[in-house]
Amino acid sequence: MPVSPYLYFAGNCAEALAFYETALDAKVEFRMKFNEVPEPTPVPAGWDEKICPVSFTILGTHLMASDAPPGMYNKPAGFRVALNMEAPGTAKTWFDALATGGSIDMLLQKTFWASAFGMVTDRFGIPWMVNCA
Repeated sequence: MPVSPYLYFAGNCAEALAFYETALDAKVEFRMKFNEVPEPTPVPAGWDEKICPVSFTILGTHLMASDAPPGMYNKPAGFRVALNMEAPGTAKTWFDALATGGSIDMLLQKTFWASAFGMVTDRFGIPWMVNCA
């Protein structure tokens, strides 16, 4: 079985996914809301429309995500989602998109291993590395 990153969001998974579809050309494979789960799932009031879960791809890599109910969300730490691409123009476009409303952790720049490499945390708190070989 392949390994897939699973991203948790603090109630804004649908917003993040819409952003990734536009900014990173993410392709949704499957999406379910809490109110669509076949087994009754206790969720707080107002959470029926939250995501539980979504499966999507970016650059052919499979990722999953969902909203973490209140009290279950932890800020992402100790990892970055790596985007590896061949086109420097795409690397810059995607880096700039991820940085909008987020924070640049390392400027996109030439390194000894890449024509462009940078690190950014998007406005949803997800840490990314953008790498162009």
